[in-house]
Amino acid sequence: MEMISTHGTKPSIIVRQTEHSRLISLAMAAPGRDLDVADELLAELERAAVVDDNSFPTEAVGIGSTVSYETENGQARTVTLCFPNEADIERSMVSVMTPIGVALLGLSPGQSINWNGRDGHVHRLTVTFVEPHVASSDA
Repeated sequence: MEMISTHGTKPSIIVRQTEHSRLISLAMAAPGRDLDVADELLAELERAAVVDDNSFPTEAVGIGSTVSYETENGQARTVTLCFPNEADIERSMVSVMTPIGVALLGLSPGQSINWNGRDGHVHRLTVTFVEPHVASSDA
């Protein structure tokens, strides 16, 4: 019989093909202090549905998406998920190589997930809105 985790069942997530490859490389190259986050990111990428970039749903959280969520204590936040080199907490740019960034990746509005904070506690968030990333034109 399989044991049920105290973290509960994780929601299904979806990731763009190009981001999936880049995120695996990023996690594999993580420095020692980021190994726990890298391991969590790899676990999330392993269970994610990987889709062609053109098939990625606009309501799912990907790199560049601006996402609003609520915490278990009712606090609402809006952040933009980004790669580590773009992270800037002053501008609410949250790296995918942080516990909250890993938790948000691939979620859609209405989905909730438990995540382990750097404080050692388990937190829960629920996505309330996703503004899709508007890619710059290639022209």
